[in-house]
Amino acid sequence: MRRPTNLQRRSQLAGEAAAAIAEVESALSVEADPTSAAFFDVDNTVMQGASIFHLARGLHRREFFTTRDILGAAWKQAYFRLVGVEDPEHVADARASALSFIAGHTVSELEALGEEIFDERMAHRIWPGTRALAQLHLDQGQRVWLVTAAPIEIATIIARRLGLTGALGTVAEHVDGVYTGALVGEMLHGSAKAVAVRELADRFGLDLERCSAYSDSYNDLPMLSAVGDPCAINPDHRLREHARANGWRIRDYRTGRKAARAGVFTAAVAGAVAGTVAAGAAIRRKVS
Repeated sequence: MRRPTNLQRRSQLAGEAAAAIAEVESALSVEADPTSAAFFDVDNTVMQGASIFHLARGLHRREFFTTRDILGAAWKQAYFRLVGVEDPEHVADARASALSFIAGHTVSELEALGEEIFDERMAHRIWPGTRALAQLHLDQGQRVWLVTAAPIEIATIIARRLGLTGALGTVAEHVDGVYTGALVGEMLHGSAKAVAVRELADRFGLDLERCSAYSDSYNDLPMLSAVGDPCAINPDHRLREHARANGWRIRDYRTGRKAARAGVFTAAVAGAVAGTVAAGAAIRRKVS
């Protein structure tokens, strides 16, 4: 005879608990801030190292291209960075060979592999400090976008996995879902990032003076300068000096050893590999 009473009581408790949870969630909900947002570079800002390098290593393991291809591309990019002179013939050769890595593959194939490679090589390289900064903006009701030269496919995966609003990245041309080996426009790099941020601000009615931007690289100075709250994350030497001179926030989540190594090896070699292997994800313009 007691069983129906117990069931009724349990149902009542379940209803009360659900209502209590809804009340807590309502109390904790954040009012949206529609005119403010945050923009984060990815490589060495959100993630340790270059996302495209991690993607390239994953693609290399899956035989998208050979070790000889990746080493040859890395050497050419390292030469460009260290010597500071880009021989047009070398640039054309590097871009053309790099395009062959991805041309003919499908968008769905790269997206599926990107999910796997994120779990294998990227998830554990997210800087906790930068992730916390992004979450602070989300908690304040602001939208948060990644802005990166990496392919939009991998940028979107990273943004989704981190619970961010979305991503802006380099767009590769594809026809009927198959990559052609050409770009739609140019790489989303340097001043192109600032253009993308301004266009996004116009589209969503953002007040850039109320927006924040985060990057590790002096190359992203146009994007950082476009907002009212720029912040240097794990900055290279030139960006650190600029940030200090202009009173910008600086956050460094590396150890001293990592910071020193990042300023020399990563910029000259790892970054070089990433720069060229970016074409391994079809982010270089086709050279005729």
